[in-house]
Amino acid sequence: MLETARAIIAAKGLRSLKVRDVAEAADCSIGSVYNEFGDFDGLILTVNRETVQRLSARLAAVPADDPVRQLHGLAETYLAYFTEHANLLRSLYEHRMEEDRPFPEDILLMVMRAFALMHDPLVRLMPKADPAEIALQARMMFSAAHGIISLGLEERMVAVPPEKLRQQLARFVDTYLAGLGVAVDRKTPRGG
Repeated sequence: MLETARAIIAAKGLRSLKVRDVAEAADCSIGSVYNEFGDFDGLILTVNRETVQRLSARLAAVPADDPVRQLHGLAETYLAYFTEHANLLRSLYEHRMEEDRPFPEDILLMVMRAFALMHDPLVRLMPKADPAEIALQARMMFSAAHGIISLGLEERMVAVPPEKLRQQLARFVDTYLAGLGVAVDRKTPRGG
C-alpha cells in the first residue's frame, strides 16, 4: 500500500492520490488501507515522513569541512533531490490535514532539523552573531533556496534549465552570504 501511494504521488502528484487506487493496486479493500494508516492523512503522512527522512540523510552526508562549501553543497543536494523527487517533496509542502487538525510534530521536527543543517555553517561563518539571528537566517536561507528550486523546476510557468538553475542557486548562496557580511572566495570549488 505504501509503495503504491509513493509511486502515485511520485508520478502524478498528491492530488492524484486516491485511497481507492491504492487499495486496487495493493489488492485489498479500502477498509484495509484505513486500518493500516488510520485515515487518508495517515497514508500521506507516512509517505511524507519517508521523504523527509531520505532527504535529511542526503543533506546530512554533505561534507562539513568548509562552511561555504557546505552551504553550497546543501543547496546543490537539495536541488538534486528535488529534481529527482519533485512530486514527493511538493506533497510534503502541499498537504493540508483534514478537518484542520494540527500537522504532526515529528514531521515538523524533521523539517526543522533539515533547516538546522544550514545553522552550523552559518555559526562558523558568523561566530559573533546572535544565535537567534543565525537561526532565523538559516531558516530564511533554506526557504529562499526551496523557493528558487521549486519555481525553477516548475514545468508550467517559470522553468529554468537544470544547469542554469544550479548556477543561479550557487549565485544566490554567494549573494546571501555577502549580504550577511561573509566574504566569499569565488575561486573556491563548489560541490558537495
